[in-house]
Amino acid sequence: MAPSLEGFYEESPVTLTNNNPPSKPLSSSVSSYIPGRTLVENHDNYDYDDLKPSFPDKHWPPLEGVLYNDKGLLGDPTFKNLLANATDVFDYNPKIGTEIYGVDLANLSDAAKNDLALLIATRGVVFFRNQKNFDIDAQRKIGAYYGTLHKHATTAVPKRGDLDDVHVVYTDEKSKDQRAMFTPTFLWHSDVTYEVQPPSYTSLKVLTGPPRGGGGDTLWSSQYAAYDALSAPMQKYLESLTALHSSHMQAEGSQALGRTVRRDPIVTKHPIIRSHPVTGWKSLFFNPGFVTKIVGIPKVESDMIISYLNEVVATTQEMHVRFQWGKDDVAFWDNRITNHSASFGFAPHRRHAVRVCCQGETPSLSSDATSQEEDLVEKYGLPAVNKDGSGQSNYND
Repeated sequence: MAPSLEGFYEESPVTLTNNNPPSKPLSSSVSSYIPGRTLVENHDNYDYDDLKPSFPDKHWPPLEGVLYNDKGLLGDPTFKNLLANATDVFDYNPKIGTEIYGVDLANLSDAAKNDLALLIATRGVVFFRNQKNFDIDAQRKIGAYYGTLHKHATTAVPKRGDLDDVHVVYTDEKSKDQRAMFTPTFLWHSDVTYEVQPPSYTSLKVLTGPPRGGGGDTLWSSQYAAYDALSAPMQKYLESLTALHSSHMQAEGSQALGRTVRRDPIVTKHPIIRSHPVTGWKSLFFNPGFVTKIVGIPKVESDMIISYLNEVVATTQEMHVRFQWGKDDVAFWDNRITNHSASFGFAPHRRHAVRVCCQGETPSLSSDATSQEEDLVEKYGLPAVNKDGSGQSNYND
């Protein structure tokens, strides 16, 4: 990743000459533009001090099984309740990502929440801009509507003290640059997949972040599309396998920093291919961040498959969406069928967000599950997908 060119600077007045009169007043973004540099916000009087990170010294028992009823099953396939007041809606690409304007997340009816769940289950991630009314209490309320809120065993919670089920994302002007600590592939993950009942619907709201062009984007990758990118023999092979998902590395990292691990680390076995209870589509259930081994095969084979799947997840561009955040923007995604990755390169800007998620069902593969791609090809009469890579073709520019 290229080094950041961002830094502190003072806006300079623009000098105009008679040889180049302006046709209209210059906006501040034009008059102060410097390539690769963005103005750093002053946070001396910070509105979200109570949501800054803390690491309380608490100890929790292992998570118990919870009943989960997916609200997406109650959604209207036209999304009429969610979109009743919408002013615009569009997809980022055919595989993943939808953005909606004109919807106030803080005031959704239950019917609209059900539609939203169905849309997230279908599209993977849904974005909403400028959600000022959607405070942390409203965020937790809609999360609890979808299921039992998950409490993370190691990461930061708000220092307000009564929000153990809220995960804080926080980097400020004094934070250490961590780009050298991780490979880009490793940063792709689905949240806490080592849990017996990993999260389903998840929301993240950015409270403070870099300005436009300042970095800090998040990327999502469709696991429906990852499954569909595999050949039929590979799909069948992986459907027969399970993988180990471990929280030990996360726990060890917290302990090394002198922080409390609030719940004992675990290793859980999940199928590599699972199905979604709402859409019925098959998806890859794999992520570079938490999958450590594949069960029942030699280590050399396991390592090769993990490397191959890392490549599919991290480098298949048509299954990716990249979101440039603004203040008060919100993303809702389904951890069962997406991976996501933060991006570095936004220093010295502050980036502060809060995440809420609920526990979903235990992953499984239904015998009548289908392929998203094959379903949509049949439904819309799309061209059949070619998976024979033995021929010749020109590069797609």
